[in-house]
Amino acid sequence: MLCFVGDDMSAADENIVVTDVMPPRAFDQACRMVVDYLADSVPLGAWAVTRVAAGRQTVLVAHDREYGIEPGVGNYWTEAMCRTMVTGETPRVVPDVGTRPELTGPRESAAALDFEIGAYVGTPIVQPDGALFGTLLGLNKEPMEPGFVEHEGLLDLLSSLLSSVLEADTASVESARELERAVSEAETDQLTGLLNRRGWTRWLEREEERFRRFGDPACVVMMDLDGLKQVNDTEGHDAGDRYLQRTAETLRRATRHGDPLARLGGDEFAVVATVGPDDAGPLVARLQAVLDAAGTPCSVGVAPVGVATGFSEAVSEADAAMYSDKRARKGAEARS
Repeated sequence: MLCFVGDDMSAADENIVVTDVMPPRAFDQACRMVVDYLADSVPLGAWAVTRVAAGRQTVLVAHDREYGIEPGVGNYWTEAMCRTMVTGETPRVVPDVGTRPELTGPRESAAALDFEIGAYVGTPIVQPDGALFGTLLGLNKEPMEPGFVEHEGLLDLLSSLLSSVLEADTASVESARELERAVSEAETDQLTGLLNRRGWTRWLEREEERFRRFGDPACVVMMDLDGLKQVNDTEGHDAGDRYLQRTAETLRRATRHGDPLARLGGDEFAVVATVGPDDAGPLVARLQAVLDAAGTPCSVGVAPVGVATGFSEAVSEADAAMYSDKRARKGAEARS
């Protein structure tokens, strides 16, 4: 369609792009546009964009007609059909998964959950360094006609576009994070140099939307020192301050650079660790071991951050787990 500029439009107005045709700059917005487009132009039971990280495949965005797929649901990567596509064991478009022996295991695992898959399509979404970020995939309960493979070129094009948007959005987010790391004094605990409660709260608020966008694996860890009160009572507050500083330094060495680490007040510390749910238990054990070795034993609680539930629920769950751990440790100490 040709567009003509009316006499009442200025030269400057001619170069203004209407909002509806502006290219998406946010990755989640681009994902939504792609799955909605595919749902209309290539109707299947479900279309989705997934994140692959920490050994799991998690849905970020979905357009579902048959399965009830929602953001946040997922499965182990070893059980995913997309894994065989990424490794090249199976094609990107499989009109009838029953004809591919390599998909028998994933198909049976899905069927056990009342999740019938007759046709599968998938293509990888890659990060700027070439590593796998996730997949664009489609599922259908019934097999499709063999000619369905003609859509492979379209899928590859759309996944490439998503990879490009991902690269631009990732770069933008990292630039913003670098600026935010120059934390103001009002957000820093003066004794330990960690984030204070205000800085912690602001970090969670800033990262909430970004986490939902990219689906990065993460766990909230809440910690409460077991012996600070005794140190203050028996050795004085200067010794208590050194006790807190030793705790902070131990946690710095034990956590990843860039993971937010905070002293929330008194003897309570917190961190958002970029690990998946399966690594949460080993993480807690490691943190307690290094704190014990430093002479600053700590009660610890951990909870995974869900794409659908976000940070607030994870903080509440980790806090409850930490107090449960503290009660258990006090009980064990009393019995001994």
